[in-house]
Amino acid sequence: MNDPRQADPPDKPPAMNPLKGKTGLRRVVNAFFYSMAGLRAAWHHENAFRQEVALAAVLLPVAFLVPMPGVERALLAASVLLVLVVELLNSAVESAIDRISPEHHPLSGRAKDAGSAAVLLALVLAAVVWACVLPERIRPLL
Repeated sequence: MNDPRQADPPDKPPAMNPLKGKTGLRRVVNAFFYSMAGLRAAWHHENAFRQEVALAAVLLPVAFLVPMPGVERALLAASVLLVLVVELLNSAVESAIDRISPEHHPLSGRAKDAGSAAVLLALVLAAVVWACVLPERIRPLL
């Protein structure tokens, strides 16, 4: 089966995106499998993503095992998941830049640096959320 995401040959004008014609359940199913492929690719090719998944594997159970109100639990979990989301977007930017050209260009460097900065900010946000919420909930358990 042909992958509808394959590029047209250079001598042919680009066709309309074949995914745009899919509707309903078929589109949802396709999107799910493309998403799984993206997660698999990130796992296989991105060390930072694997490290952040390992961190999430430790932190998410803590968020659900420590007794706390649902909003605080949601904040803890969302801050960890946000790190993974931003890392995936950073990986996508880096892959696209690397696909365009392996040569160093100031704009390519700026795009990659911005993606890296976004990951850093997501990590700082997660640390701040956890530092604000968790101590108040663990103190009574000690």
